[in-house]
Amino acid sequence: MIIKNPKFDDIRPYYEDEIPDAMKRIAASSSFPLLSSYVYPDEPVKDVRKRVAGFKTVREFQQETMSLMNKRVIDLTISDFSCTGLERLHKDKSYLYVSNHRDIVLDSSLFQYFLFNNGFDTTEITFGANLMMNQLIVDIGKSNKMFKVERPGGNIKEFYKGSMHLSEYIRYVIKEKKQSVWIAQRNGRTKDGNDSTDQGIIKMFCMSDPEDKVKALSELHIVPVSISYEWESCDILKALELYESQYTKYTKKPGEDLNSILTGIIQYKGQVHIEICQPISKAELTSLDSLTKNEYHKAVAALIDSRINTAYRLYPNNFIAHDIRYGNTRYQDMYTPEQRKLFEHHLRKLDKYDTCDLEQLRDIFLGIYSNPVDNK
Repeated sequence: MIIKNPKFDDIRPYYEDEIPDAMKRIAASSSFPLLSSYVYPDEPVKDVRKRVAGFKTVREFQQETMSLMNKRVIDLTISDFSCTGLERLHKDKSYLYVSNHRDIVLDSSLFQYFLFNNGFDTTEITFGANLMMNQLIVDIGKSNKMFKVERPGGNIKEFYKGSMHLSEYIRYVIKEKKQSVWIAQRNGRTKDGNDSTDQGIIKMFCMSDPEDKVKALSELHIVPVSISYEWESCDILKALELYESQYTKYTKKPGEDLNSILTGIIQYKGQVHIEICQPISKAELTSLDSLTKNEYHKAVAALIDSRINTAYRLYPNNFIAHDIRYGNTRYQDMYTPEQRKLFEHHLRKLDKYDTCDLEQLRDIFLGIYSNPVDNK
């Protein structure tokens, strides 16, 4: 039985006794027929509506809906889905999974699908407040063990307070609720192909136990996770955002997050691989104990980066992009002429954005795919 802690009511997922009402709201939503047609394409909407409205637990929702949703994504848009490293985990232990972040929804969702299908409990998942666009998304997210994370704002005092609150909640989930947590290595998706852990995230983890920095992290059982897509999720959208950001402060357009979520789900991704990396050990953290706190946070972030970049799986597209970008044939043995032709065809989709400096836009796009080669 979960002991309810009102201290975290503003960010926590739904409790089990809140699930039945959330399921009824989801089933009654005007968007339900569209969702139903994707997850349950061969069933009448009224039958699906009745079934979903009758779910009573998180597990039912994850098993009967979310698992099917992930299977549909894999069947329709992924040619090969693989995940390795499960032998590094223990089913009776709670972990803090720190993952690179390439897709708003799928990075964590596909990871949950793999854990679930291998007899592991699913994790709680960070959920950006900016993504809570309406009641339907809130209900789906909070019924799927997602908890709210506020984006950094301009008020330093409020940001500190929010970071402390988040740090305390993560520690509470792992130590008291005995649940694992999934969190991205940085605020927002990696858009340029460079996966790097924000040392501010490490600092946040430590805030709820400031007296002993080694203990603060060792008892969270940090496990880096590396996800690699053959065809980068939202690659063209990311390139356009990076291009615009060179000239002005980028402001998201209305509906942009939702568009990125949907694009990520339906866009063809080819091969997708998830590597559960070697957990960060207490011995590794202890070896850094003599560092100042700032140096310690930076060193732990670098340790996570090393694990993620080493485990990142490179595909022919990465090597093709690198050769095109730098005008050589250094990696020509890593791909076929047919694979290069297919990538070049995709690259030419940028030509329609002729109000941009196409050479610059093209270089940014190639960087998304080629930077992981240099990082690895």
